[in-house]
Amino acid sequence: MSISRKVILTVAGNRLVTSLVSRYGMKLGAARFVAGIQLKESIEIVKALNHDGLIVTLDLLGESVTTEAEATACTEAVMNIFDGIAEQHVQANVSVKLTQLGLDIDPQFCYENMKRIVAKAKQYNNFVRIDMEDSPRIDVTIDIFQRLLEEFGKEHVGLVVQSYLYRTQRDAEKLASWGANLRIVKGAYKEPTELVYPNKKDVDQNYLDLVRMHLEKGCYTAVATHDETIINWTKQYVQKHGLTSDHFEFQMLYGIRTGLQKQLVQEGYKVRVYTPFGKDWYPYFTRRIAERPANALFVLKSLFKK
Repeated sequence: MSISRKVILTVAGNRLVTSLVSRYGMKLGAARFVAGIQLKESIEIVKALNHDGLIVTLDLLGESVTTEAEATACTEAVMNIFDGIAEQHVQANVSVKLTQLGLDIDPQFCYENMKRIVAKAKQYNNFVRIDMEDSPRIDVTIDIFQRLLEEFGKEHVGLVVQSYLYRTQRDAEKLASWGANLRIVKGAYKEPTELVYPNKKDVDQNYLDLVRMHLEKGCYTAVATHDETIINWTKQYVQKHGLTSDHFEFQMLYGIRTGLQKQLVQEGYKVRVYTPFGKDWYPYFTRRIAERPANALFVLKSLFKK
């Protein structure tokens, strides 16, 4: 972890800073990366993105929950997202984290919550993707995903894999044998050194290997990156093999590289924007700042705008 990122995360954890930013929220720049607090205002953001030719995955922000009541409330809130998408006729699906739905409380309880969510997605002929979390939770996440996949099919539920982990190549091979719809990311959790590739070039090469393998297996692949080297490699690969938008899509974060997102759409590619919302936006916001400290300048400038 870089020194600048460590400093930003340390400052972000300060109680006074947390109180200040949480109080003034979107005025301090969070609106650049977070679509809003309520679903209604987030749907309006989705409409604007759709107008620019972008599709969306909505993510209700929230860290790990500790009670069944919280997990049940989160489950209901996620199901309501599908209602909102259908009512407003926007082009969007949904992403979720299992720890928000009770994974750390009881995996079976979490599975039952996910089953309700995927059933709601199927009701609207929509799709929900399970985000991958840190390594201690990978096996149970894959197990839950497999059960849901067998019951609802790849048209309604997908998963994420992370290229910085040594194990991911093996996991991806198994998931491809199931025909899984995968989002491929580099990974952002702090993991033991023995589990991850030590160098960026190795993470990037494994990313390309995962994309190639999954496409070769005929499985739908979401290439989630802002790395133009990987994007350009993917463009060349799919053009060479005659792959169309029913085989893959690019995915990027809301508020980051918006010009590149629109450029890819203009070139004819499918681009989905990961669009988070909700009252628990602060941890997500600080991670975006830490990933690219230059974003802090945007926040500082906003303090002096009327």
